[in-house]
Amino acid sequence: MVHGQYINIQVHTHAKADVVYALLRDGASWPTWTSIDSFELERAGEREPEGVGAIRIFRWGKVAGRDQLAELLPDRRFSYLHLSGLPVRDYRADVDLEPNAEGTRIRWHVSFSPKVPGTGWLLRWGITRFVTQCARGLAAYAPTATVDEP
Repeated sequence: MVHGQYINIQVHTHAKADVVYALLRDGASWPTWTSIDSFELERAGEREPEGVGAIRIFRWGKVAGRDQLAELLPDRRFSYLHLSGLPVRDYRADVDLEPNAEGTRIRWHVSFSPKVPGTGWLLRWGITRFVTQCARGLAAYAPTATVDEP
C-alpha cells in the first residue's frame, strides 16, 4: 500500500543496541526519555506482555495514542502501528538499530496517510517534531540506562 507521508529520523547513541532495544520494548520507560506523560498496557502481546500484538496507550496532554506492536527483531528492529489518537491511517513506524564501533545508529521511519485530505503536511510537521524528540531523548538517555536482561 502506498502511504502519503514519510518521515525518516536518524540519530546516534553511545549505548549498545541491546540497551536501546530494551528501552523501546519497555513502554513504562518512554515517559522517562520522551515528552509522553504516561503509559498503560491495554492488551498483552501474543507470547509476552509487550510482545507482538500488544496494545500500548501513551498519553501526552489530552491525546491518548494507541499503538500496537507489529514486529520485534531483538536488538535490530522495533515496529508499531498507530491504531487511534491521531487523524491518520496506515501509520507504521519502524525503529531500526544499527550497531557500530561508537554505539548504535537509530533510524526511526514513519509512514502514514492523513484521514483528512490536505492535512498531510501539518501532520508530518507535528509527527516529525515528536519523533525527533523521541529519538533524541532515547539516544541521550540510553547510555545512562540500566535495563534488566530478559
